[in-house]
Amino acid sequence: MTDRLTVSVLGTGIMGAAMARNLARAGHTVRAWNRTRAKAEPLTADGAQVTDSPAEAVRGADVVLTILYDGPAALAVMREAAPALRPGAAWVQSTTAGVEAIGDLAAFARDHDLAFYDAPVLGTRQPAEAGLLTVLAAGPVEGRKAVEPVFDAVGARTLWTGEDGAAGSATRLKLVANSWVLAVTAATGEVLALAQALGVDPHNFFDLIAGGPLDMGYLKAKAELVLGDRLSPAQFAVATAAKDARLIVEAGQNHGVRLDVAAASAERLERAAAQGHADEDMVAAYFASFDEKRVD
Repeated sequence: MTDRLTVSVLGTGIMGAAMARNLARAGHTVRAWNRTRAKAEPLTADGAQVTDSPAEAVRGADVVLTILYDGPAALAVMREAAPALRPGAAWVQSTTAGVEAIGDLAAFARDHDLAFYDAPVLGTRQPAEAGLLTVLAAGPVEGRKAVEPVFDAVGARTLWTGEDGAAGSATRLKLVANSWVLAVTAATGEVLALAQALGVDPHNFFDLIAGGPLDMGYLKAKAELVLGDRLSPAQFAVATAAKDARLIVEAGQNHGVRLDVAAASAERLERAAAQGHADEDMVAAYFASFDEKRVD
């Protein structure tokens, strides 16, 4: 391939590992780092080099891809990497960082002469593993040829939202999209809980709405994870969803909007996490409808 790049992937959780694997399969040189190295080690089978430090991972990289827990985590890891960053390299920041954190990340990029791309992704484990994510991206036009091969390797579609990554237009769109995903997931859990409490077969509800305007493939897919006891491995974990819900609520508050559904979703997710479901799929917020004695 003519666009072979050296890509540093910092963070190899559910999404990062899949993205690193697809980058390697596309022919790019991949250096991967994770705080817990054991989680990154399986990537060696796909040709990625696993490193001991962020600095080792980014040394000489054309593109640095961060996909970590939140904005502060991304900034902390990039500070660790700072001594080895190559001036002029592109930083693809795919962590769901929240609106307030983007300014700090962009400032770090300016201070270290990095081309900053705000580039969160839409999708969960399965589309990530298949390289079918949707990339939401904002950043300078003149540097896009350096990052488009990365986006092509991890996603099926790239939606450009602006030319200034520091403005956070991609992150803002990601939060809007996630607010819908979280609302639907919470509603799915409550439908199943109410059906159980009232002795209603949930499949009768699915048959009732089938083919109509209330029907939704996502509803049925998430419900079947609960009904089939297939909550692990998570497509998108409860703990991470709770973090995103809080970012959504915070963004609304800071812009004069009260988001009651998002706030309630955050509380349900946090309650489910406290009950022991933090690492399960986010639809495990279903269990928050019951007290802990009923979970077992």
